[in-house]
Amino acid sequence: MTEAYTTKSSTTILLVDDHPILRQGLTQLINQEADLRVCGEADEEHTAMEAIAALKPDMVIVDIALRDTSGIELIKKIRASNERLPILVLSMHDESLYTERALRAGANGYIMKQEAPDQVVKAIRRVLAGEIYVSEQIGSRLLRKIVHGQPTAIESPIDNLSDRELEVFRLIGRGYRTRQIAEMLRLSVKTVESYREHIKQKMGFRDATELLQHAIQWVQGEQR
Repeated sequence: MTEAYTTKSSTTILLVDDHPILRQGLTQLINQEADLRVCGEADEEHTAMEAIAALKPDMVIVDIALRDTSGIELIKKIRASNERLPILVLSMHDESLYTERALRAGANGYIMKQEAPDQVVKAIRRVLAGEIYVSEQIGSRLLRKIVHGQPTAIESPIDNLSDRELEVFRLIGRGYRTRQIAEMLRLSVKTVESYREHIKQKMGFRDATELLQHAIQWVQGEQR
């Protein structure tokens, strides 16, 4: 699904989020700024890529969890076709887990949806100015990692998952079966089964039941 709007001569922003109410609220917030304007909306990868090609926005704001894929994979796809398009991640998902992944994929910033509206606008303007935007806490963590060459805190086993493995883990926790996940991510069933095995090994799960239980608990924890 994609929507486009008539725009004035201002900085244009494309919203990619699968929650209509959140898109509406963000549109209102952005359009209150005299020099910013939402030029369109998309709720999944295909329509997002189509909208970028058709509308040529000055910036894209992406959520981590989309209807058919993860925002991380979408960011990689955008970067493969457009090296300079500013991308800001605006998500409810844990910044400590996703910020570095998003930046590695090619995003220019990460901000939580729980932040105050003025902070969201600040993040948008920072990214549009060519800067990297992250919270102070995450910025300090990334600097420590650069200085020391490795994280200073003990990582959770989930940090060891690849982007795809994390995406599969999240979908398992949302109740999707292997074949459904394969269809959603446009992967073979065998590939998804391989990801499941990697997840079990990396996180120390004994069997599929333990994997499912922990995935459900993790997804429920993210939604709180």
